[in-house]
Amino acid sequence: MNFYTLLEEAIISDDISTKERLTLQALAYCNENEVRAEAGFEPKVFEAPSYASRCHIVNPRELPARKDFDTKEGLGTLIHAIAHIEYSAIDLALDAVYRFPHMPLAYKRDWLVVAEDEIRHFKMLHRLLESLGYSYGDFPVHCGLFDAAEHTAHSALERMAVVPRYYEASGLDVNPQIMKKLDNKRKHPQVKALIEALEVILQEEIEHVHKGDRWFKYLCKEEGLGEEIYFEILERYKLLNKHRPHINVEARKEAGFACEEILKLGAKSCE
Repeated sequence: MNFYTLLEEAIISDDISTKERLTLQALAYCNENEVRAEAGFEPKVFEAPSYASRCHIVNPRELPARKDFDTKEGLGTLIHAIAHIEYSAIDLALDAVYRFPHMPLAYKRDWLVVAEDEIRHFKMLHRLLESLGYSYGDFPVHCGLFDAAEHTAHSALERMAVVPRYYEASGLDVNPQIMKKLDNKRKHPQVKALIEALEVILQEEIEHVHKGDRWFKYLCKEEGLGEEIYFEILERYKLLNKHRPHINVEARKEAGFACEEILKLGAKSCE
């Protein structure tokens, strides 16, 4: 079995059942074997995300304004947006394994487990979307996470800093705010189900960010760099000055962030 061909097929497939089957195959193989890329292996540059065949991709500024969650369409738009993040995260986790074959076996296992989690999250949200009469691809999406993967394809260190330690960590901040907004509509069965799904996702995403934190720190040590390089990387990608009105201090601490980092990101305190 060619492990990297399997990953490539999983990344480019737009069918969630195929992604799941291939991801589980790759994880099972990884659990039983030492994985090395064949001599001369060069990861492919993917010109478009796997969801391009089923979703209408627009510039983030062109996304329609979020409608009231009280309407079926408004709730569907919200669920679709979150499902799209989870779908994108599947490919990002798979690409983290495919793109950096020099990384240790434990790294490969970690990100395949993350991909497995993200598949489960997406399927959970998609069932909820279908209960409203919608499907993935019914609303426009942007490809910001795909672009982030493309921009960090040259460096595992920058990938760990930008994707799990920035974008996924930002999800730890945003997720509780969405649940808070939805709380007074909890009597609606789909809203209740969405809140429950978000609670599961939040807890599991803490572990995903923690894995990114672990491998970021590993790479800093391997490359002889101080962990403060994180802020230099964010500055390079124009991410450092993004407005963060709510910092989930406890979740970030649990995921490995130091108080000094959390305060620098904009938290008023780190207690």
